Amino acid sequence: MKKILTIAGSDCSGGAGIQADIKTITAHKMYAMSVITALTAQNTLGVTAISEATPEFVGRQLDAVFTDIFPDAVKIGMVASAAIIEVIAQKLRAYKAVNVVVDPVMVSTSGSRLISDDAKLALQNLLFPLAAVVTPNIPEAAALSGLEITNEAEMVRAGALLAKNFGVAVLVKGGHKVNDATDYLCANDESVKAIAGERIDNPNTHGTGCTLSSAIACGLADGKGMEESVRAAKRYLTGALNAQLNLGRGAGPLDHMWNL
Repeated sequence: MKKILTIAGSDCSGGAGIQADIKTITAHKMYAMSVITALTAQNTLGVTAISEATPEFVGRQLDAVFTDIFPDAVKIGMVASAAIIEVIAQKLRAYKAVNVVVDPVMVSTSGSRLISDDAKLALQNLLFPLAAVVTPNIPEAAALSGLEITNEAEMVRAGALLAKNFGVAVLVKGGHKVNDATDYLCANDESVKAIAGERIDNPNTHGTGCTLSSAIACGLADGKGMEESVRAAKRYLTGALNAQLNLGRGAGPLDHMWNL
């Protein structure tokens, strides 16, 4: 059985973060492990409070996982402080972690900011170079690259710049009024692949980014190539959206178990 580690924040309402990751990994019939970076009080309407784990405790969690059940892939989501990022980077290097997927969670679906300025810099300088792929959405790609993104050409430009600067594959996720559901996979060899997807009429998108990045990690752990992993992850996400689960009073969660 393949083992996947998610390093992220907890969502008590179950739709995003650690909970979405574990559901996604389980739906792929793989073994999920978690290192929790923060507790959040949140639901489909927004985030009302965040309580960070200490960097030392994050490090202890990582030691516990890597010294016993070594993961075949690692997904990194919400990391709110530079100090926590420094510990994660140190441990991933020390244990020679493989198939690292970084989802640069900067703003929640409901619009709540989840990362500080110094953490943003640490994310780029310390975690991006360790990643197999980074998966920003359009606002995140714009913030990370410093470029305005209003069309597909600008998505590619931002993704290519990030790929070149950090030597990592970058998946710029579509939507956000720029296109229907086409993502662009920009490799550090300057190649670009358009990854088309079905646009689903569903307002319940809580945890879509967490879900996609975890599914990509599952594909990489299973030995799939990068493009194949992304395409398979998008198919899984499309099914979870097409299931039309409707919970909560805001942007609701997905049906992660749609295919079981």
